[in-house]
Amino acid sequence: MDEILEKQNIDVAVIGAGPSGLSAAITLKKSGIQRVVVLEREAVAGGIPRHCGHPPFGIREFQRILTGPTYSKKLVEEAQNVGVIIKLKTTVTMLFSGGKLSITSPDGGKQLTAKRVLLATGIRETPCSTRMVSASRSLGIFNTGALQSMIYLKNLIPFRRPIIVGTEIVSYSALLTCRNAGIQPVSMLEEKAHSTVRWPIYMLGRWLGVPLLLQTSIVKILGNERVEAVEISDGNGQMKKIVCDGVLFTGQYLPESSLARISHLEFDPKTNSPKVDEFGRCSDPVYYAAGNVVQPTQDEAKVPIYYTAENLPNPVYAAWQCWKQGRATAKNIVKDLAGTLPSFSH
Repeated sequence: MDEILEKQNIDVAVIGAGPSGLSAAITLKKSGIQRVVVLEREAVAGGIPRHCGHPPFGIREFQRILTGPTYSKKLVEEAQNVGVIIKLKTTVTMLFSGGKLSITSPDGGKQLTAKRVLLATGIRETPCSTRMVSASRSLGIFNTGALQSMIYLKNLIPFRRPIIVGTEIVSYSALLTCRNAGIQPVSMLEEKAHSTVRWPIYMLGRWLGVPLLLQTSIVKILGNERVEAVEISDGNGQMKKIVCDGVLFTGQYLPESSLARISHLEFDPKTNSPKVDEFGRCSDPVYYAAGNVVQPTQDEAKVPIYYTAENLPNPVYAAWQCWKQGRATAKNIVKDLAGTLPSFSH
């Protein structure tokens, strides 16, 4: 571990190295906070955008049009350039009062204490295991994050003819990822009577030769060693079998708030997020939270039809919102450490 961590000499510990966490850490360092540490459980920093191999990330943040991986890399480089310590493969397992954290890493387990802690753990897709679809442990079942990580970070192709489940913005991002990798999806499935996204985005599948089946859900995934087909049910309850070699579950994002949920912090079950005040402070004023972990993900059905620099789509818009909120919360932490933030009243 670095000397700062060994001596427990941490001003602010940031949990999560996505846009919110990194922008907060950069802002803290630029504001004169000396000992800032980012704890990231993944092997690579940058959050969700590093899986999104498409533009237009970075328009507001850097006044440039960037792909997701380039955007994430730029954030990481900026953080390192101002002296932020980023500890990868480091998982925070428990939060305690007063800023004490239990962590595990390749170096083993230990406890750290920071003057302030920022939760910037982001969001996650609803896991495949909780989607109530009958299936064996067949190879070829993925969510969007796992697919994009495999293709963009590992240069591997997990399937050739998958079914895509969902019609959110991220579903069409996954569709483009597939096509860029030479994968031809068999079809897209949507349980509702209409696509989640609006025209003209939902036309993308048709333009790419991928049919959209509405009022259709997966009942069972067939195959032993790997996916061979799926059984689907349409709006009339009729069953049908579709041959495919993979199933890609997309969307249904939730705040990644498991740490807060099992901690001493007050938790709001309605938003699945820790409760915060107008400054981003949690019920224990040593702790703050920012980014998607404290806000319900946007209703993607309301994403406008046309995109401009003032009106960016998810995940581009979400990345900018998290970046902005990370900066704002960091400024509040700076005031708090200086004793100039309004007193805590929760």
